[in-house]
Amino acid sequence: MAGVVERHSIDVVPDGERHGSAVSQFTLWLGANLQITAVVTGALAVVFGAGAFWALIGLLLGNVLGGTVMALHSAQGPRLGLPQMITSRAQFGVHGAVVPLALVIVMYIGFFASGSVLAGQAVGELTHLGETPGIVLFAAVTAVAAAVGYRLIHLLGKVAGLVCALAFVYLGIRLLQRADLAALLHDRGFGLPVFLLAVSLSASWQLAFGPYVADYSRYLPRHTSARATFWWTFAGSVLGSQWSMTLGALAAAAAPAAFVGHEVGYLVGLGGTGLLASFLYFVIALGKLTINILNTYGGFMSLVTSVSGFRGRRTLSPRGRCAYIAGIMVAGTAVALLGKDSFLTSFKDFLLFLLTFFTPWSAINLVDYYLLSKERYDIPALSDPAGRYGAWNLRALAVYALGVLAQLPFLATAFSTGPLVAPLGGADVSWLVGLAVPAVLYWALARRDTARLAAPEAAQGRQTPAGLGG
Repeated sequence: MAGVVERHSIDVVPDGERHGSAVSQFTLWLGANLQITAVVTGALAVVFGAGAFWALIGLLLGNVLGGTVMALHSAQGPRLGLPQMITSRAQFGVHGAVVPLALVIVMYIGFFASGSVLAGQAVGELTHLGETPGIVLFAAVTAVAAAVGYRLIHLLGKVAGLVCALAFVYLGIRLLQRADLAALLHDRGFGLPVFLLAVSLSASWQLAFGPYVADYSRYLPRHTSARATFWWTFAGSVLGSQWSMTLGALAAAAAPAAFVGHEVGYLVGLGGTGLLASFLYFVIALGKLTINILNTYGGFMSLVTSVSGFRGRRTLSPRGRCAYIAGIMVAGTAVALLGKDSFLTSFKDFLLFLLTFFTPWSAINLVDYYLLSKERYDIPALSDPAGRYGAWNLRALAVYALGVLAQLPFLATAFSTGPLVAPLGGADVSWLVGLAVPAVLYWALARRDTARLAAPEAAQGRQTPAGLGG
């Protein structure tokens, strides 16, 4: 059991404990994306007015663009052996990194909650316990699996990838038996606003993985090619999400009244009754379990990173690990129970609004890692407020704030609609602005900070170059 339960948290994974290959990233991210929430996300593109043909193209474009950013974060894992968000200390300072971290924690608790509602419906039907007990049971299983950690997470990804892929092939066949694919794709009328909405929906889906994707590649051997890590992560995430979103878009186009608002019931009814229906409820719960464990584990890592930045501790006891994960579970379950009825729709809007705060973080992190620091960080200094990266990097925090503010005129949510949304026909392109503006500003300002960037080779933990060209 000692070899199964994870011992590391935000500390560097030693070379002697590295294992696996880059292919593991494909199976994990395929399994994490073959799930009901991705199906619903694809359906939204059609619900808001896009024809199925252009919706699918827009969703693919967004998945490719967002998946590229997401996979670039994943490639940092084998190189550094660290969870994703702790590298933010190199940009924002050891204490300053708590600013994006706090928002990340809120977002993953929210994703845990919204996922638990959908999965709770499936578990409740499967066990005949009802929705509320189903939510609680699902949350408890999620927390236990997250506490076991890295190895179980990857094993579950492999199982979910295989089981959910078979189920989704079957559901796709059943859908096409009921609907004429040629008729669904016949409408080729192009509308730029709804096309951009489809792009934004899928791009935002991928960008949401950015703050924790390297958590699941950091155990790979240091010599693992960054190119292989990038492409296997990209392939698994883009294929899984596009597959799910295609199913959702076609279902919404074929039977909007039956599908929208009844997604779980529609998919199960599409597949059959009796034992087959029970199996499909299990598949829906399994898919949500995979992604909810990632949300719990990522929230746990972010919370530990935030606290340790001020306490100066890099290791965590098993009891402390369980306490952090229990806190994430309790908070997420409470929100799920409060939001399982009408509140959940507004809460989803709130989660999408929170994404506004993560695109600038992604831009700053990637520019710093790949273009300025050249994939080299002073690892010990990431835990020393008096070291190379300091306690607070006000310049980076200012760029981050400007990156958030620059998006507001282009933002279209229930919480905020910017003045430039209407001229674009209602399309939300804020994520593009949130990537471009802080990337340019940070590169222009931070490239002169030679004292911070010149990390000595000795501080790299004997790291050797393994860039995307390797």
